[in-house]
Amino acid sequence: MPRQGFYHRNFAVNPRRERAFLSALGFTSAFAVTRIITHLIRAGVGPFHNISSKGGTHIHHSTFGIFGLLGVGYLWVYLIFVGGDHPPHWGSRVTATGFGISAALTLDEFALWLDLQDDYWDKQGRKSIDAVAIFGGLLTLGVVGRPALEELGLMPEGVGAVLRRLDITSIGD
Repeated sequence: MPRQGFYHRNFAVNPRRERAFLSALGFTSAFAVTRIITHLIRAGVGPFHNISSKGGTHIHHSTFGIFGLLGVGYLWVYLIFVGGDHPPHWGSRVTATGFGISAALTLDEFALWLDLQDDYWDKQGRKSIDAVAIFGGLLTLGVVGRPALEELGLMPEGVGAVLRRLDITSIGD
């Protein structure tokens, strides 16, 4: 039997772990792209611009994130595309990635939730970055998991023991 690749060994054979990985990948990618685009809009560079309704009301990107979370949540409530779909598991992969993307779009404007004003560029807007960093860090812990980090030789022994005790790395084990 040919040696399986890293992705297959650590993710593809385990739908729960793969979904967690794809959620983190979607989250991280969407967050980075969103930050880049918002900075380009603010600087007036490139083809990007704010989205507004016909009446001129600014539509925040968190709106699309909320709709995405509602859509994925609706599917998951009915256990649609939760990893049990038959290979190639495309539906599970799409919803997991969509969840990560939607979470990034929503959390990127977290300060707007608290203050009910558009303070994205003010000091108060820093709350969004903090919320995203915390959520991203927790999601990543659950994504990669102890086995993948140990295979790569990146898991310090003490951290692995703590994670095992907290049962954080048991996604799909």
